[in-house]
Amino acid sequence: MLSIGFLGCGKMGSALARGIEASFGAGKVRFFLHDALPAAAQALATSLKQAEVCKNGAAVAAASEVVILAVKPGDMAALAGSLSKLRGQRLYVSIAAGIKLQSLQQMLGTRQRVIRCMPNTPALVGAGASAFACGKNATKADAQLAQQLLGAVGLVEEVPEKLLDAVTGLSGSGPAYGFTVIEAMADGGVLMGLPRATALRLAAQTLLGAAKLVLDSGRHPAVLRDEVASPGGTTIAGINALEEGGLRKAVIAAVRRATERSQELG
Repeated sequence: MLSIGFLGCGKMGSALARGIEASFGAGKVRFFLHDALPAAAQALATSLKQAEVCKNGAAVAAASEVVILAVKPGDMAALAGSLSKLRGQRLYVSIAAGIKLQSLQQMLGTRQRVIRCMPNTPALVGAGASAFACGKNATKADAQLAQQLLGAVGLVEEVPEKLLDAVTGLSGSGPAYGFTVIEAMADGGVLMGLPRATALRLAAQTLLGAAKLVLDSGRHPAVLRDEVASPGGTTIAGINALEEGGLRKAVIAAVRRATERSQELG
């Protein structure tokens, strides 16, 4: 049975724990939990089949083969200081934004195996898009395990750490871009006479379906777009309006600026 510790039981940590249990099977994994808010750890423990709330972070790590660091970046140094005093090696997986592998390694101890990842909020509904980078001590088996753990709540890719800022700009911040487009599409529907609730549901489902079609078919979105843009039809008229409004340029700029901001914060 795999023992997994969670330090931080907020929304992202809780979503990951529940996803892991559902993916691995209740009898295959045991959880050890701690959160600065005891009620958060207790609530997560109640929702899992085999989970124990521990008195502090060190107790969690001592009982675990893998420790998910899901605390706020500002709390990491103090937490890592207590963990660095523990004996033995274990795999630490950090989802704290902006803290680089080198810093994590120094804080946790040079012998520890460390992986840094960038998840996004759709992990809360099992539709996340995340990426991870391995520290110098992490093994191939660790990378495979990270694929399994993060893959429990969505798509996951391994990348060099230098690309995690770009991941932040694209998929980390990307849900907000999608929410903005959904809202704008719904507003357009309302402008054209649709009830607000109907327009919002149609807009959200339309983007969900388009994304699923890209992923399931493996075809380039431009090819799929051209298949529905009939000569002189409604779709090409709408696409022309998007081009006139600079949508493509604005989205590319959003990813670039979010990436640059991530680099500044890191």
